Amino acid sequence: MKVDRRINRSKKALKDALILLLGKKDLANIRIKELVTIADLNRGTYYKHYYYKEEILDEIINEVIDNLITSYRDPYLNTNEFKINDLTASSVKIFEHVDAYANFYTAIINSHALPGFQTKICDVFKTLITHDLSDENSGVDVNTDLRASYYAYALFGIIIEWVNGDYQYTPKYMAEQLIKIIDDRPSNVIYKTTHKDATD
Repeated sequence: MKVDRRINRSKKALKDALILLLGKKDLANIRIKELVTIADLNRGTYYKHYYYKEEILDEIINEVIDNLITSYRDPYLNTNEFKINDLTASSVKIFEHVDAYANFYTAIINSHALPGFQTKICDVFKTLITHDLSDENSGVDVNTDLRASYYAYALFGIIIEWVNGDYQYTPKYMAEQLIKIIDDRPSNVIYKTTHKDATD
């Protein structure tokens, strides 16, 4: 079914307005009147699409998480074997994802509007690392969950640094820096991919 472009525009305007307000105050303190004023819509249009503010926030979060997962998986999505040392800046999409949702990431990192969401992002990274990638050549007896936590929080730490620096670097530069950090590892790591789409 074809969705009316006006509906998409209205929803996007409300989402953008909510993200803007979340950078300034908690969700509980945001009023519908503020949302529609910033979105340049009327209450009638708002209630055609949503009833609670939480519905808008849920849509935003689901969209961000879905795009985050897609971006993370992009370098190894269509391969059975993923060589870390073959990674290129152009194949790293995670910073393009953050850049596309820059206002959202700024709001959640620089305010307390969504307590626990930063942990949720790290949990997504941990799940992807644990379920999608199996380190075949490690040769070291390391707890899988602890290793996943290490990489997840390290990656999100780089994202936080970038956001706190007001995105002064391009996504390409950030990808290049990430690769240089990874290349500091002493061995050529090869992962076996277990994501179901890898062999489709």
